[in-house]
Amino acid sequence: QVQLVESGGGLVQAGGSLRLSCAASGRTFSSNAMGWFRQAPGKEREIVATISGGGGVTYYADSVEGRFTISRDNAKNTVYLEMNDLKPDDTAVYYCAARRGGAIGYYTTTYAYWGQGTQVTVSS
Repeated sequence: QVQLVESGGGLVQAGGSLRLSCAASGRTFSSNAMGWFRQAPGKEREIVATISGGGGVTYYADSVEGRFTISRDNAKNTVYLEMNDLKPDDTAVYYCAARRGGAIGYYTTTYAYWGQGTQVTVSS
């Protein structure tokens, strides 16, 4: 069982930055690929970024490529999402998720564990 706790959300003006953190329980964190997803009101949950268990492979949604960076510190059981040049369209609840295996995944159904989410609001 893996428990995930996100932090770092908040209200920011367009063009600003935020750093989300996700702390994970469990002894085998480096075996789990991790992902950040987001869900805006009235929309489906969508992938933002994902990182492999060892950290060597990453993927970003087109909408955030070049602005967001996913990283992980396996010694601290933590995954991060650095968000720069934020736009009002980035407003959503952001969720951290973990897969059972180390390979990255693009779809919500391939993730076994989820955090409670953290709100990110970008004002224009």
